[in-house]
Amino acid sequence: MTEPWSTGVVRSADGVVTVGGVDVRVLAETFGTPAYVLDEADLRARARGYRRAFETAFAEIGAGVDVYYAGKAFLSVAVARWVHDEGLRVDTATGGELAVALRAGIPGADIGLHGNNKSDSEIARALEAGVGRLIVDSLVEIDRVADAASAAHPAPVMVRVTTGVHAGGHEYISTAHEDQKFGLSIHAPDGDSPAMQGLLRVLARPELRLLGIHSHIGSQILDPSGFEVAARAVLTLRADLASRTGVLVDEVDLGGGYGIAYLPGEVSLDPDRIAKDIATSVAASAHDLGTPLPRFSIEPGRAIVGPAGLTLYTVGTVKPVRIDDGTIRTYVSVDGGMSDNIRPALYGARYHAEVVGRCSSQESVLARVVGKHCESGDIVVHDVQLPGDVRAGDLLAVAATGAYGRSMASNYNHVPRPPVVAVSDGSSRVLVRRETEDDLLALDQG
Repeated sequence: MTEPWSTGVVRSADGVVTVGGVDVRVLAETFGTPAYVLDEADLRARARGYRRAFETAFAEIGAGVDVYYAGKAFLSVAVARWVHDEGLRVDTATGGELAVALRAGIPGADIGLHGNNKSDSEIARALEAGVGRLIVDSLVEIDRVADAASAAHPAPVMVRVTTGVHAGGHEYISTAHEDQKFGLSIHAPDGDSPAMQGLLRVLARPELRLLGIHSHIGSQILDPSGFEVAARAVLTLRADLASRTGVLVDEVDLGGGYGIAYLPGEVSLDPDRIAKDIATSVAASAHDLGTPLPRFSIEPGRAIVGPAGLTLYTVGTVKPVRIDDGTIRTYVSVDGGMSDNIRPALYGARYHAEVVGRCSSQESVLARVVGKHCESGDIVVHDVQLPGDVRAGDLLAVAATGAYGRSMASNYNHVPRPPVVAVSDGSSRVLVRRETEDDLLALDQG
């Protein structure tokens, strides 16, 4: 099987699918459904591939580069260790994500902390852990971080800026246009831009050490041109700061959010292509500006963990429904739903599903995979062709759910969250156990 499935997904002649050498029927029997299944070898290979692609491309222009794994996509102790083993650093966005990275033994210097509204305790924990960088997101936060640090041990900070580049899929995952909560704009009708004000404010506080400038333009991006425009804007801001203060910051983070395939026929963004395109662009921009290249960092986002995961369900009710144009849509209900993947309900994200526990010679039918929740918007896959004999008890897998499935999962309708099961070389193990009703009741103080 090919994209959008992980490289370890194989369908045999009898129609049964294995993942990382493990039969999905064995996974269902051993761990139950629904379950998130994570292909360890695939995830590691993608992490390695991005690191090598960017190191190679940026070495050719004489620049260094670091690759950060986006903890928000999915983070567990084991996954943090895997990506760190493959040479990646870890980007966190909350105190909880920071706690997981630290529990995994990731050195503080290899961790970054994002967040548009960091609490005092999160800032203090990051400083105590010696994180390699805090990405400050507002003018007021600059002073809060400075007040928490000291001149003897200045906090390493990057200033997050918005470049005005609108990139990515849904507007909720596009993060560099002006009308949203992240960062400081590089644009101003007159006077200093908020971004320049932020950089100057950092330089004015001896409790802070200005590492550089951070930009992130969105998520699920398949066109590299947006990165090139944003990179030029950030490098121009860097040069402007140097002309005013004599300080040429050492690092520029170009963000990431590289797109993946969710449906058959789609193609993920190629690491070698995007690395070469961005390296060529930043080299040209630095040459035009007459400034030496900084060290760069990038954050591939879902591109590492997204394709490595699938969600395994068991089919329950199957119901044919006549829709407005007279055609029949078969509603296939599974034992999970919007509590384990909110993205289709939240912003119409599209996924692909297949029956994976058997073969079928039946002609396919138009189907909609739905969950068990008390919401008509509880849709897992909007439209997909499934075998006409799809029935209760079938195993159904949804591809490319490694990113944001478990991370955004909830207990809606008091449904316990599924486990995360790793597969590799014919063996399987639980990374995050299934929640139980006892877990839910333990929080209820009565």
